[in-house]
Amino acid sequence: MAEEAKFKCLRCNYEYKAPYSPEAGPQERTCPKCRSNSVRRIVEKK
Repeated sequence: MAEEAKFKCLRCNYEYKAPYSPEAGPQERTCPKCRSNSVRRIVEKK
């Protein structure tokens, strides 16, 4: 089941939430604002 995770674009610094499934393996993501593919997941500390 996909959970929601925070992502950040390294190019324009835009942060957003999107579905994320760790079991699916690495996925290429595109920033919804600038269309860059330099997007990383933000690991939130609990």
